[in-house]
Amino acid sequence: MQLWMRTVLTILTVVITLLYPFVIWFGHGRVSPRALALLLIIAAATRLPMVKLSKVSRWCLVAALLLAAVAIWNNALLPLKLYPVLVNAGMLCVFGYSLFVPPSIIERMARLTDPQLPDFAIAYTRRVTQVWCGFFVVNGSLALITAFWASPAVWSVYNGIVAYVAMGLLFVGEYMVRIALKRRHRLQSSGPQNV
Repeated sequence: MQLWMRTVLTILTVVITLLYPFVIWFGHGRVSPRALALLLIIAAATRLPMVKLSKVSRWCLVAALLLAAVAIWNNALLPLKLYPVLVNAGMLCVFGYSLFVPPSIIERMARLTDPQLPDFAIAYTRRVTQVWCGFFVVNGSLALITAFWASPAVWSVYNGIVAYVAMGLLFVGEYMVRIALKRRHRLQSSGPQNV
């Protein structure tokens, strides 16, 4: 697949993922769940190029299509509200699996910019992968709770705003810790300084 096509599909996937909770919320009561299920099918279809990459991608695609099929069959909104739970479960599987079959997912990402990671960095990337696993457990659980027991507005605000803000805060927090860790390691490895 050409680079421009992959870029377009990636952008489309991001836009659909970001807008998905709001479309479901605004469509609730106005548009039939059968029609809203088309959005989930489109979201799944934009991920087709990634299916070749991993089994998890294939299972997530099948699960998303099953959620859409159940929504269409029953004309029900609940399966559509479970999509964020599915995304978190898929990410948890990818990150968690990498802890048992190293290198961890974060270590793989780090090696893209620095192939020769020192031991302290490898241990750190493993810990960050564990933190992300915890995030996906908590975020997925809250997505599940809001899908079953919250109003469509609360579900939409949590899954469309709060979850992304929490993810952004985790990214920023991890970045700040990484900078501090690199600085501390650099100071320790350079030995005592003459002031």
